[in-house]
Amino acid sequence: MKKTSILRYAAISMATIGLGIGVAAASSVTVGTTGPGSTNQASVNNNNTVNQQNNNTLGLTNANTQGSTSGSANVSGNTNGGSATSGSAGNSNSTSSTVAVNNATGGGVPAGFFSNGDSVSLNTTGPGSTNQASVNNNNTWNSTNNNNITVVNANNQTSTSGNANVSGNTNGGSATSGNAQNNSSTTSSVSVTN
Repeated sequence: MKKTSILRYAAISMATIGLGIGVAAASSVTVGTTGPGSTNQASVNNNNTVNQQNNNTLGLTNANTQGSTSGSANVSGNTNGGSATSGSAGNSNSTSSTVAVNNATGGGVPAGFFSNGDSVSLNTTGPGSTNQASVNNNNTWNSTNNNNITVVNANNQTSTSGNANVSGNTNGGSATSGNAQNNSSTTSSVSVTN
């Protein structure tokens, strides 16, 4: 008489993972109380595969074009000419850019991914029995990250003060031209976590 008892055989196969990443359940196989001259074979085969690919293409462009010109001041053709003053011309620019990419999946390979905790046991087999027990685990983790990040900051400023002219006067006053000034401040930060 041949009697085979299988106590538990949990699910042992995990297909390619898309969104969530899990770990295959542990499997336990027990074969016991078999008759004399029986052939007993118990095996657990686990194939765990994760294919992870992140393609990040980010483009950030800051373009600032400014033009500032003060007017002209002219005093001419007078007996007593006053002063001629041109106002100031100024440009100011401030740009702050931040690019952050995070493709991390819980710090990489989850704990226990390469350890299934499987067990196979054969006990109380009859005399002259042929017993074979095996556990095969094939765990593959493929991770590919392609990051293409471009940050361009372009600042073109033109500042021109006006003309101050005092001419053709019997008594000419002073001629003063204003200041021309450009200010630019740019801060760029790029952070990539794969």
